[in-house]
Amino acid sequence: MGALIILAIISAYLFGSISSAVLICRLFGLPDPRTSGSNNPGATNVYRLGGKIPAALTLWFDVLKGMIPVWGSYFLGIEPFYLGIIAVAACLGHIFPLYFHFRGGKAVATALGAMFPVAWEMALLLIATWLVVFRISRVSSLAALVTVSLAPFYAFWIKPQYTVPVIMISVLIMWRHQSNIVRLRSGQEQRTRRND
Repeated sequence: MGALIILAIISAYLFGSISSAVLICRLFGLPDPRTSGSNNPGATNVYRLGGKIPAALTLWFDVLKGMIPVWGSYFLGIEPFYLGIIAVAACLGHIFPLYFHFRGGKAVATALGAMFPVAWEMALLLIATWLVVFRISRVSSLAALVTVSLAPFYAFWIKPQYTVPVIMISVLIMWRHQSNIVRLRSGQEQRTRRND
């Protein structure tokens, strides 16, 4: 089982390293999201650069990057704590992608995808939280920060065996949002405008 867990962790990192935003922007002939817009290879920035369809595809594939490794590991009988570590590995792949010079995104969608196979109720609650905060503020980073701040409490309430890995993922995502936190405090964070 030890070798299987190590293999699952490595596979999750490698799968998470596939940068959906960069590949989809190339497919649609859009600027590189790492050097355009907010310089973040994530669905929100792709939306700014190319609109709804590229952003939706980016979001979907980023979710799958977390979902597939955890789901596969779940069916292999890997215990909950290590499923959480596999989820962390997928998020680390997204943040520090091996194939893209370790310049990745913030892993919000990948973390969400990782939670679906083992705690779909919590995943739906996180989606609802993000949507409510974003609807009110129109600031994607604020919605993400509020959501990941509440995630450990949701985990403790719904699936307590995943609380520690969820805390790890939340801290990781909040660390990746340091520049957003600075801009939020100074009132300079960008609102997401509709791009039809």
